[in-house]
Amino acid sequence: MTPEGVNISHPDKLFIGGEWIAATSGREIELVSPDTEEVVGRVAEASKDDMDKAVAAARDAFDNGPWPHTAPAERGAKLLEMAEYLEKRMPELCASWTAQVGGLASFAPMMHGGALMQMKAIADLGNTYQFVQKRDSMAVETAIVAKEPVGVVAAIAPWNAPFGIMAAKVAYALIAGCPVIMKPSPETPLEAYIIAEAAEAVGMPAGTVNLAVGEREASDHLVNNHGIDKVSFTGSTGAGKRIGEVCASRVARCTLELGGKSAAIISDDYPIEAAAGLLGNTITIMSGQVCAMLSRAIVPKKRHDELAEAITKVMQGIQIGHSTDENTQLGPLAMKRQLERVEMYIEEGKKGADLMTGGQRPSSMNKGFFMEPTLFANVDNTSRIAQEEIFGPVLCLIPAEDEADAIRIANESDYGLNGSVLTNDADTAYRVARQIRTGAVGQNGMQMDFNLPFGGFKQSGIGREGGPEGIEAYLETKTILLTGTPSAI
Repeated sequence: MTPEGVNISHPDKLFIGGEWIAATSGREIELVSPDTEEVVGRVAEASKDDMDKAVAAARDAFDNGPWPHTAPAERGAKLLEMAEYLEKRMPELCASWTAQVGGLASFAPMMHGGALMQMKAIADLGNTYQFVQKRDSMAVETAIVAKEPVGVVAAIAPWNAPFGIMAAKVAYALIAGCPVIMKPSPETPLEAYIIAEAAEAVGMPAGTVNLAVGEREASDHLVNNHGIDKVSFTGSTGAGKRIGEVCASRVARCTLELGGKSAAIISDDYPIEAAAGLLGNTITIMSGQVCAMLSRAIVPKKRHDELAEAITKVMQGIQIGHSTDENTQLGPLAMKRQLERVEMYIEEGKKGADLMTGGQRPSSMNKGFFMEPTLFANVDNTSRIAQEEIFGPVLCLIPAEDEADAIRIANESDYGLNGSVLTNDADTAYRVARQIRTGAVGQNGMQMDFNLPFGGFKQSGIGREGGPEGIEAYLETKTILLTGTPSAI
């Protein structure tokens, strides 16, 4: 069973070793629409044994298969074939996102189109990345630094942007020469099924791309399997810590792109109305369920009250509705537990900050996991709502004495994923950006370019995805010292 507009050949099976096989658990995972709270799909649930089968298939593909030894340009060409196949199924990818997590149908083509552009850029690394370099050496006639595939990759993607994040992980693994096991979130498996069908359609070698959808216990078992050489994980900091511990215990490689509590610093030169429009509308993107979301706004004290009133006005004009309605600006939260989490934080925020607007479910919505856009003003940066990732349409407005105090407040966080400086002066933006301890900073908004490195400082993660830097985590570096010069160099 799949949602309307999504045609998957074998939702009742797993893709392992180049074949669609029945899950040994005999169970299915239900997919629930956050718009209607109705079941819209079902897929096979992988057991621990299924995870072991997937690892064995990928292990064989790495140890004995052709893919790790295929020329990078050929790997890139095959990956490009997959991207072109996926492009033809863009409507299904968009429909999957909307059905599973309530992503706005109006925004879906842009989001998924960007993901395909990134996948094609990664494929091009097969032609441009230097996998083998000749270096000068004081010791020998010929020194070679070779970049070789790290091994079997477990790719674990979250539910908020399931296609783009999984597609990037798969693409980086494949271009590096690594077989991959896709472990999507159980709430959003459909995109990974379509990626698996792409691999099958273009004739990827057996075991090079595998798919196993599992709940927490089976997923933890996958990460613990010693046949996994590297884990690429995007998700919560809590889950990332667990994966980091497991990988450290056996010195496996891992990339962790985790949570955030990103700050936007509003400078004195930036107009109040412009800041209110930017901040009030940004927090509604994907219902605030974005790791890089600008969820803290830091403003000079003298401008705080005026900005609070302006943001309140913007938020009260936002159109809340079903994700399929083209007029909707704010759709539902992805699931019931996420709605309950946001409600908990709103109640917590009321204890010390000023609730300016929002904070409750829309009275007009009888079903679905909806929450009004919410603004807290006069927020203490040490409070829970300012320090913990809410992952919903909740914005904290924090007063600061001056620019130096604003930078201090921005850095007073366990996270460091994203940030912004709202100013019309590029020199100010650059100066402040260099002082914020975060992986990315944009001028005047939540600027994103996934063809550039993306990742976090502190508890926002380890490593980078995006751009040529993204491939590094999927490679091992080998130094070869020769007394002569081989004909291959």
